[in-house]
Amino acid sequence: MQDAGKIADPVEIEVLSSLSQIAAADWDACACPEAAQGGPPDDPFTTHRFLKALEDSGSVGVGTGWEPHYLTARQGGVLIGVAPLYAKSHSQGEYIFDHGWADAYERAGGRYYPKLQIAVPFTPVTGRRLLARPGHETAAQAALVQGAVQLAAENGLSSLHVTFCTGEEARAGARMGLLPRASQQFHWENRGYADFDGFLADLSSRKRKNIRKERAIAQAFGGTIRQVTGAAITPAHWDAMWQFYQDTGRRKWGVPYLTRAFFDIAAEVLADDILMVMAERDGVPVAGALNVIGRRRLYGRYWGCLEDHPCLHFECCYYQAIDYAIEHGLETVEAGAQGTHKLARGYLPVQTHSLHWLADPGLRAAVDRFLHAERDAVDQEIEVLTDYGPFRKTQVEDHE
Repeated sequence: MQDAGKIADPVEIEVLSSLSQIAAADWDACACPEAAQGGPPDDPFTTHRFLKALEDSGSVGVGTGWEPHYLTARQGGVLIGVAPLYAKSHSQGEYIFDHGWADAYERAGGRYYPKLQIAVPFTPVTGRRLLARPGHETAAQAALVQGAVQLAAENGLSSLHVTFCTGEEARAGARMGLLPRASQQFHWENRGYADFDGFLADLSSRKRKNIRKERAIAQAFGGTIRQVTGAAITPAHWDAMWQFYQDTGRRKWGVPYLTRAFFDIAAEVLADDILMVMAERDGVPVAGALNVIGRRRLYGRYWGCLEDHPCLHFECCYYQAIDYAIEHGLETVEAGAQGTHKLARGYLPVQTHSLHWLADPGLRAAVDRFLHAERDAVDQEIEVLTDYGPFRKTQVEDHE
């Protein structure tokens, strides 16, 4: 125990250009200490293996607009915190949109890019971003924020953004002077259901009928739908998922963010973190969804198809994910960014968080005013959508 009155050792910040410069065990001691006791990490996306797969595959790095500058914080020679920090030359792949801020600042004669971003690239998933070793949360969070702000200021950068952080981190960041922002997503929550029918019993009669109808339509597409994970994921599955990802990526973003090499590396180092839902005809995948498995949550990430079939998207992305979560005792399914259509399928709105530091006082004041109004609007929308949700309002309802 530290002696009373003893002055704590200063915290030293180091910037790393590659995760090869830090051992996986050291990074993960801050990112996912719970995994050292066995089982999956709470957040698979901040693990050394996931972030390094992005780096090694060329999905991030020079020329991508995501240049790594990982932060480490040491106190008395002990690693107490790390953060996945990137220099950004655009605002793509973030899902917390600041294009309007950039346009306004550049019209006023400023230079918005490059900026700094503490985030998991291309991943709109809530999790810790200021990754502190247990017992060092206060010192590590403060040092990582201070280090990132200082890095931005010393290099004349416009801003620092911490996206999809936890609510606790958002409150801590606000106390440090960062601007908190609220957004929303749709998540499914497991209320202790024994099976999918138990979940349906919680819904209004109309929503139960609609979901059963959609599942029946999807299952009749002319093939089979199955779940595969770990060693059961074959090279053919990875090839198919790459094709699905390419198709969806081109339609949504113009250029897909992940490289083909990421899927090859994922097959080697991430397979146990992955659940694929594959719709196959005669053994050939025609559509599928890729999910990432956490200790308590299932994260829906990518969907794609080579053939269009009614309701197959809902089945592969939403209903199969619920099936898996119930069977494996997971608490939550996060179905990704946006999408009010998820509401009718049992996914309710929840608040997500980000933090922002802006160097220019005028831009900061304008953004602060906007964020206050935006938070009120998000709170109101969540309240309205939750009330409009698919769940029964009372315990007594007309039976089918």
